[in-house]
Amino acid sequence: MAVTKSEVIPIRTEHDIVVARQAVRRLSVEAAFGLVDQTKMVTAASELARNTFIYGGGGTLQCESLLEGARRGLRLTFTDQGPGIADLSLAMKDGWTSGSGMGLGLSGAKRLVNEFEIESVHGQGTRVTITRWK
Repeated sequence: MAVTKSEVIPIRTEHDIVVARQAVRRLSVEAAFGLVDQTKMVTAASELARNTFIYGGGGTLQCESLLEGARRGLRLTFTDQGPGIADLSLAMKDGWTSGSGMGLGLSGAKRLVNEFEIESVHGQGTRVTITRWK
């Protein structure tokens, strides 16, 4: 698998969440995703960027355009140095929230993509990687 393009977007403010959404939309179009797949990636990115900002205290989004044979994809990695997630299995359940949200951020994002990985160390931070293929 080749990474054909890579960019890093800081997520430190509410405005950065908007910038992240716009970048993911642009890269999804460049990957020739249809409108439904574009919307799924932007929605997942929005949820994860918001989590990075609110719960992780800010972090980064690395966007990578992928090429694997004839298949094109987009991989997004959200990383923060926040408090981490104490109970990942609980955090992945629909309806569970550590804040005031609806509790669909992580589990919802997972349903919108082809590949989903999450790593979190209590007290050290969280990294969520999602990939969607065309």
